[in-house]
Amino acid sequence: MSDIQATLSGKDAPHSKAPFSEVILRTEGLTKHYGGVHALIDCNFEIRKGEHVAIMGDNGAGKSTFVRQITAVEQRTSGKVWFCGKEVDFQGPLEAREAGIETVFQSLALADHLDVPDNIFLGREMIRFNLGLFSILDYKAMREATVAALKKTGVKIPNIANTIQNMSGGQRQCVAIARTATFHSKLTIMDEPTAALGVQETMQVENIVRALKEAGEPLILISHNMRQVMDLCDRIVVWRRGRICANLKKEETDGQDVVAYITGAKTHPEYASAA
Repeated sequence: MSDIQATLSGKDAPHSKAPFSEVILRTEGLTKHYGGVHALIDCNFEIRKGEHVAIMGDNGAGKSTFVRQITAVEQRTSGKVWFCGKEVDFQGPLEAREAGIETVFQSLALADHLDVPDNIFLGREMIRFNLGLFSILDYKAMREATVAALKKTGVKIPNIANTIQNMSGGQRQCVAIARTATFHSKLTIMDEPTAALGVQETMQVENIVRALKEAGEPLILISHNMRQVMDLCDRIVVWRRGRICANLKKEETDGQDVVAYITGAKTHPEYASAA
């Protein structure tokens, strides 16, 4: 067990059984249209407590669109979403975040001119004296919580007082991930977290993902990196042309098999009617 891992320490889904006993997120018939473009079509998906699920597919397959619907960055056209056993209709990303869904988007959503503590607590600042518009923030408490979050995830930032604009791409990504760990999320979603990172920075992010796994925290990982997916995830859900086209246990598939579903060279019998 790594140091990071030691520190962190409804209906059944077709491919997720024990020990994943509790369904955290479930969608039924989730659909999104942009005018005449059907970007997401009748998607039934679920993830259980402790499970790490990869979402794979070509660009434009519907992966990020799916995430934007369940996090309420956009409002879905139709379909239902359940989170922690309750049907939900989040009206915006803030509601989704308050419910316990933390998301690391490709754009990171960090403020370049702010330092690490200010970014981690952006929108959730600790208040020392609540005086309404003139409230005084508790900067000391936020700095201490930031140090604890970085330690928890194994992220090494030499100086947390540095602004984000002065950090490397890997450091920025790690700050965004550390932010999710600070608030004890019930579900973490990462959209291509290592797409623009070097080898060492990618290893650091992957170690954080392993630590989340060791801690039993569920994760949805969008990635094009087959090695990464096979190493870090329990199950792979493949999207093609806005639809789910395969739902695969890692131990029952391989990279060639997954690519065949992504390209349409192979059709999963469970989803043949939707192909």
